[in-house]
Amino acid sequence: MAASMAGSCRYVSLHGSFILQRRTRLYLTLKSKFHCTSPAHNGLLFTLNKRGILKNSFPEDAAQDRLPRLLQSGAQTVYCGFDPTADSLHVGNLLAIIGLLHFRSAGHHVLAVLGGATAQIGDPSGKTSERERMSAEVVEENTRSIRESIQRIFTNHEVHFQDNSKKLGTVTVLNNLHWYKDWSVVGFLSEAGRHLRMGTMLSRHSVQTRLKSPDGMSLTEFTYQMFQAYDFHHLNQIYGCKIQLGGSDQLGNLMSGHEYIHKVSGEEVYGLTLPLVTSTVGDKLGKTAGNAVWLNRNKTSPFELYQFLVRQPDAIVKHYLKLFTFLPLAEVERVMEQQREDPEKRLAHKRLAAEVTKLVHGKEGLESAKRCTNALYHSSVQALEEMSDEELQELFREAPFHELLLEPGTTVVDACRSINAIPEGPRGYQMVLAGAVSINHMCADKPEQVLIPKLHILSNGLSLLKVGKKNFYIIKWLSL
Repeated sequence: MAASMAGSCRYVSLHGSFILQRRTRLYLTLKSKFHCTSPAHNGLLFTLNKRGILKNSFPEDAAQDRLPRLLQSGAQTVYCGFDPTADSLHVGNLLAIIGLLHFRSAGHHVLAVLGGATAQIGDPSGKTSERERMSAEVVEENTRSIRESIQRIFTNHEVHFQDNSKKLGTVTVLNNLHWYKDWSVVGFLSEAGRHLRMGTMLSRHSVQTRLKSPDGMSLTEFTYQMFQAYDFHHLNQIYGCKIQLGGSDQLGNLMSGHEYIHKVSGEEVYGLTLPLVTSTVGDKLGKTAGNAVWLNRNKTSPFELYQFLVRQPDAIVKHYLKLFTFLPLAEVERVMEQQREDPEKRLAHKRLAAEVTKLVHGKEGLESAKRCTNALYHSSVQALEEMSDEELQELFREAPFHELLLEPGTTVVDACRSINAIPEGPRGYQMVLAGAVSINHMCADKPEQVLIPKLHILSNGLSLLKVGKKNFYIIKWLSL
């Protein structure tokens, strides 16, 4: 069911993991295949390839001829899917969303398909073992959360990054559970199963890899490609969708959809794959790899996302600017030139962090990330005063949060003992005397000092107390 968004938009979602497989006979590397010999639509593919967003295409001759001509013929519908196997997407999924955003900016219609049904099957692509079974209730909650995240990102892009002179395509967010829930097993196999061949399905790289593994592959996982193939067919029939985006590890599933549609209707459809996005040590940026940076604020705050990007190594920041931002390539070169002139300022890293944080969390999210950065790394009392309770708890995610009644005459040592920040008795008292305690970035080495508003207690009613080098405590003072 479609949900409404800002303006004239409607909404949908996809599977966002990225592993490149070399299947050169079946698909064609895009580099040097898209020629900017036509108006904007052909130029779009050329530009996306130049940015590194598109990796491969199929059928084999699509990149040079048929797909550019299709895009030149008018607005097309492009689909990408996201299985809600967690309650948030992660940075590894972001490139797929950005791919959809580029197509939408060029006037094409975008479908984001959430796998409310397929998440209960489990995609074996890129996995060494079968996913744990998810209940329908968990999948439903995950779907709701991811739908909100995708809608937020599309809205942020429209508000903060879109040229108002351009006519945007529509955005539709769908849930594939809606077209599977009324099928019976017999009915679906009778309809869909007859158009797929076992030999072809068994030959898929993801299937072969799992069949050779110690755990093998379940029948449930094996049927996943049939469901994704039918998704493409359904979207083609209902929405006229002829283009599917997917991560490189989705190639076999994309090909199954192409073959299914070609057998059923004879209509020509196309697949475009996105490159593998990895960490600095070569691991896939996804939750399975255990290094996930999430797109939902309750799992990764704007500050944490911002800092993740600021800390990227110099060697990869230009690549990420091209992939994850909408800066013109000439602007990327200008930013990199500034970086080379004064590397210590890390201007390219900060620009990357600002652009991505604003896309994911909006202008307020970016401002929050900057406030947190100033408060933590620049000891800015002003930044602390401007922070909300939520921001402080995000910044010091592991710090205990306490609400205390502010009684007249409350001292530094009283505050510390009230939240068990120091030991009872002389030892705790001595810690304060020795300068082990700071309040709002200022040393508080006078145990009997009465707390002073605007010094120990900020105008927002908060105190940030630190004991030693790493132990933070947040106090929210309640008035009598």
